[in-house]
Amino acid sequence: MTISVRRLGPDDAEVVLAAGHLFDAAPNPGWTADVLSRPGHHLLFAFEDEVPVGFATCIEMAHPDKGTEVMIYELGVDEPHRRNGIGRLLVERSLDLARARGCYGAWTVTEDDNAAALATYRSAGAEPDPTCVTQVWDWRAG
Repeated sequence: MTISVRRLGPDDAEVVLAAGHLFDAAPNPGWTADVLSRPGHHLLFAFEDEVPVGFATCIEMAHPDKGTEVMIYELGVDEPHRRNGIGRLLVERSLDLARARGCYGAWTVTEDDNAAALATYRSAGAEPDPTCVTQVWDWRAG
């Protein structure tokens, strides 16, 4: 198994749209184009012999008094390819990208019962922050 990771750009919309199986829902063409062209937003894809098998999305967040950090927004690996280190590789490449762009750190959020995600993040060096609690606002219908 040969896995490569590539940061996608504006010319890669068709790659994303053809890899709908990796996402919670089929990618929207307009939103895909926006993400791929938006400064500070990064979409990394893992490929096995040119077939997409996973992704990570990262967002740079800048603060006037802190500098810039990266949030790993979402991580996904196709079911048949899980438990092969692809998630960890995507996290590591996301962290490499953050360092290369001068970020002072990175963070992510996941559900407290998502054992696979927690194991992946911890294997890549993350530590839980017991002082944080996530709050959400969700304006989606339904």
